[in-house]
Amino acid sequence: MKTLEQAYRDFNFEKMVTEQLVGTPSSINAYDECCGRYVGQNRTALIWEGKNGESEQWTFEQLDLASAQLANYYQRIGLKAGDCIAGLLPRTAELLITVLATWRIGAIYQPLFTAFESKAIEHRVQTAGTKLIVTNTEQRSKLNYIDLPHILTVHANQAIQTDPDFWSELQLHDTTFNSVPRSFDDEFLMMFTSGTTGLAKSVPVPHKALLAFKGYMTHAVDLRDEDSFWNLADPGWAYGLYYGIAGPLSLGHSIIMDERAFSVDHALQVIKKYKVSNLTGSPTAFRMFFGFKEKFDASIKAHLRVVSSAGEPLTPEVIQWFNHDLNVNIYDQYGQTELGMVIANHHALEHYKKVGSAGFAIPGHRFAVLNKDHQEIERGGIGTLALDCSQSPLMWFTGYGGNNRKAFVGNYYLTGDTVRLNEEGGIDFVGRADDVITTSGYRVGPFDVESTLLECEEVLESAVVGKPDPERTELVKAFVVLKPQYEASSELMDKLQAYVRSRLSKHAYPKEIEFVDGLPKTSSGKIQRNLLKQQEVAKAQCMQKVS
Repeated sequence: MKTLEQAYRDFNFEKMVTEQLVGTPSSINAYDECCGRYVGQNRTALIWEGKNGESEQWTFEQLDLASAQLANYYQRIGLKAGDCIAGLLPRTAELLITVLATWRIGAIYQPLFTAFESKAIEHRVQTAGTKLIVTNTEQRSKLNYIDLPHILTVHANQAIQTDPDFWSELQLHDTTFNSVPRSFDDEFLMMFTSGTTGLAKSVPVPHKALLAFKGYMTHAVDLRDEDSFWNLADPGWAYGLYYGIAGPLSLGHSIIMDERAFSVDHALQVIKKYKVSNLTGSPTAFRMFFGFKEKFDASIKAHLRVVSSAGEPLTPEVIQWFNHDLNVNIYDQYGQTELGMVIANHHALEHYKKVGSAGFAIPGHRFAVLNKDHQEIERGGIGTLALDCSQSPLMWFTGYGGNNRKAFVGNYYLTGDTVRLNEEGGIDFVGRADDVITTSGYRVGPFDVESTLLECEEVLESAVVGKPDPERTELVKAFVVLKPQYEASSELMDKLQAYVRSRLSKHAYPKEIEFVDGLPKTSSGKIQRNLLKQQEVAKAQCMQKVS
């Protein structure tokens, strides 16, 4: 296995372009890179599990024909290169055909998560100037009061339809279409931040990002030809679209789409049925696996080779369970919608791996940790994680829509995450800059407290915030979701507090614990600590008025 240091030395951007793409920086098309180049090789591209127990497999050849038909439909209704086309669809073949056809005409694909309601959809399509939404009958009502030039619907019932029908239109059009060449700087995806603080901002993604996606899939995920690969994340979000569709397909690898809502039981069925060897997903999913670990039997050990996690830091007990009970390494990896994945514990590269650390820069990127004056700090220090744009040839983000570059300072892009530059030169995640708690002069990262609480057998999930306190500035408060077989009590509260105090520190244990049925999360599954914090601030303000 190559070492991380060797990978850094061997990295060559120009060589990567010529060896890994069929296009060039001045003439490239995402469809060609993710489908067209593999037509004629008789490879499976899509493995689909339907919500009613159906199963289908699609080859690159079949997707080539269907996406050509849809591309011809796009062209007939006047859509062209540079236009924005959105998909409001579940994880189905129609979604993948929509994505590929959009790229084929040189247009920009915009994902719309199916859990979004009208307001969230309207903000995104108005901001992006979206020309067409492809949807289905189940989602169609969300668009009733949104002004859109075109809607194409996958109709469940042919008898009642007002919009053009997806499959009927495809049958009217030719199965050949010459893809439209674009450049590295032209966009092929229109993403939006998850909007945890304020309205979601648009994130244009240029074709250059395809190279970075490949780098993550090969170095960090270690995707091999023989792997059965599944990304649990929904393609309505960055991780699921970048690394569940674009990344693997660009390597000619098949993808799995399960239309059903996520559950541990559904996931286990798919993992066993397809003997998944390479699994990626979010910590939320893996925490759920751990919460129901009794459902996982020894048969999975025979085929599960590597697991990758992105979105939030993994907790040590989840890592240890995968390692000891399932005999597989699950590695933390770090990225953002704006960056893709840029830091990782790499499955395909040999390097020091520290439990709880996000790892090291993926080849083609360089990070730095900055102090409040935006100067790089030494190892052992805590500061803001930044990407060094001048030394990151694979970095593709240049600003939010409307040329918003507020996150850039000099040569650096500021992530807004507070991290520790550890002794090995890797990154230990502390928290979002506005999540870090200041209590009695100490700085406490919520992740450390949450992770320790999750070591307790009674706890399924936890979120920790700073509650305003006149004496301590803030006190540490935990919101805890218990596993179904346990009940909240003052005795259990005392037990959890004592455990964190003994395992972590006397100043970092939660002075207050509130047992709740669930935690507020973004649609992509990230805990919204900011909402819990706002709730506590509002309560404190009310108390001040009363007193």
